[in-house]
Amino acid sequence: MSEAVDTALFNPFAPGFTDDPYPHYARVREQTAAYQHPLGFWLVTRYDDVATLLKSGNSVDDDNLAEGPMRDLIRSTYQHEGVHLRGSSMLDRDPPDHTRLRRLVAKAFTARAIERLRPRVAALVDAMLDDVAGAGTFDLIETLAFPLPFAVITEMLGMPDVDTVRLRELTGTVVRSLEPVVDPELMARIQAADAELAEVAAEGIAWKRRNPGDDLLTALIEAEEDGDQLTDEDLIAQVALLYVAGHETTVNLIGNGVHALLRHPDQHARLSAEPGLAANAVEEMLRYDSPVQSSRRITLAPYRVGDVEIPEGSFVNASLGSANRDAAQWGSDADELRIDREGARKHVSFGAGPHHCLGAALARMEAAVTLERLMARLPGLEPAGDVRWNGRINLRGLATLPVSG
Repeated sequence: MSEAVDTALFNPFAPGFTDDPYPHYARVREQTAAYQHPLGFWLVTRYDDVATLLKSGNSVDDDNLAEGPMRDLIRSTYQHEGVHLRGSSMLDRDPPDHTRLRRLVAKAFTARAIERLRPRVAALVDAMLDDVAGAGTFDLIETLAFPLPFAVITEMLGMPDVDTVRLRELTGTVVRSLEPVVDPELMARIQAADAELAEVAAEGIAWKRRNPGDDLLTALIEAEEDGDQLTDEDLIAQVALLYVAGHETTVNLIGNGVHALLRHPDQHARLSAEPGLAANAVEEMLRYDSPVQSSRRITLAPYRVGDVEIPEGSFVNASLGSANRDAAQWGSDADELRIDREGARKHVSFGAGPHHCLGAALARMEAAVTLERLMARLPGLEPAGDVRWNGRINLRGLATLPVSG
């Protein structure tokens, strides 16, 4: 199997893939509408096919997988007590369970609720930039891209003080459960980190029951709809998901986006001159280098993509990163960043259908405010050394981004 994986048309384990996966996606897009990897999963890469699959009503529940290599791999990795990011959170539930959970959480993520947070986010960005004023060279990930969304989701939830360094380590390990995992040692680390993250969430929930407030976690604890409330397991899973999805993805959006801007000096200069382009620039950054590279679906019946029929019970990766670079949708400059791109918002980085990203408005606002404040405070921002990628296939982003202002 190892040799088959190494020579596959699509090999996300190939050296250098996580630094730049886009040539790999282009090769698959050019050759086939849907590709079955030797490990058993399918890959869909073209924009129209990805958008259709995301809205198709197929499942996200691993229990619907047919017997085969993918089901065996997922069972060996995730079928145990825990891994709350796989199985218990709304990320892995089909309607009506997904609908129920999402409805209870969604009230905190309306456009109006998010807009009320804008002044607070701007104040946080300014405070973080104050800390590096005059520093010369600094790491944008460590200084801003990571702590900002972490602070925002912590405040939204109303969590007690936590060990941010340890929580970052835990979430960074747990998100590996959203990737193809074939390393038994990594599987064990994911399971241990998940158990510890669940313990942190449970302690926060218990504290919040004693100290209710005007925050998301209190709202989740007290939420009731038609007599329905979240169970303790539901609460732990959703808090873990909100921590991971609430900051791991936005770290990538800010880091990848600023990195792309710095590698396109003409676009950087354009944004500096026209700060009103910030909102569209965020959409183009989401398209150009998606913070989440793929979204899975499990087919509930035979499913046709172009001239290929994918069997019922198949694990299908909808490649968001590939769809966002498909020249058939975006034109001949699909591999270029253009902050005034018309229709940039049509990217699929937030998914589509019932599982469209709940935090999309929050991520957009945080990134736009960050760009606006960076352009105002550090108009001379420029690269200051080699970047380092985080080595993840799905939640792909920068681990370090050295800059000087």
